[in-house]
Amino acid sequence: MAIRFASTATVKNKLPRNSNFWNGTAVYSPSSYESIATVTVGSGGSASVSFTSIPSTYKHLQLRLFTATNRTVYSLDEMYINFNGDTGANYSTHNIQGLDGSASASGTANTSFATSGTTSASAAPNIFTASVVDILDYANTSKYKTTRSLNGFDLNGQVSGYGGFIQLYSSSWRNTNAITSMTFTMLRGSAFIQYSSFALYGIKGS
Repeated sequence: MAIRFASTATVKNKLPRNSNFWNGTAVYSPSSYESIATVTVGSGGSASVSFTSIPSTYKHLQLRLFTATNRTVYSLDEMYINFNGDTGANYSTHNIQGLDGSASASGTANTSFATSGTTSASAAPNIFTASVVDILDYANTSKYKTTRSLNGFDLNGQVSGYGGFIQLYSSSWRNTNAITSMTFTMLRGSAFIQYSSFALYGIKGS
């Protein structure tokens, strides 16, 4: 299809900002997301990864993670988040997961951490987990904080009995303080291996 005619007035006056030229519908605005900080684990590994001094100028936060751990006796490991250094029993988690065509769900109340999902371990070498974690209304001081995480990986037959894995997690931190810092650790005290990456973004909103 060829454009036969488009006047300057049409382009300037008829379409709202950040609209699709063809039908006037709103499209994704790259400026809605801003990079805050990125951490990439070095050759020695790291038992934890932290973000500090998180600004309160955004509506929500999003983390994009690429992780694996050095746990050698199993192919999976759980990744935890603590906010503002709080390790009290005032978190809750829920999850639903699929592994090789089988689904399961669980929930835990009064834990000492939020859960950002399961990550792959060194028992399945060279397999990393991709995760996206949203932290909603993180700076709102009149409500508890909620997170949601989607993550998955494929063991590609490297571990007997395990193949594709996908998981949806939600967590609640029963605290009204604005989130200014967060720390990632592993359930069994293992460490994040080299090239694990943690990218924190701020999401603008009204």
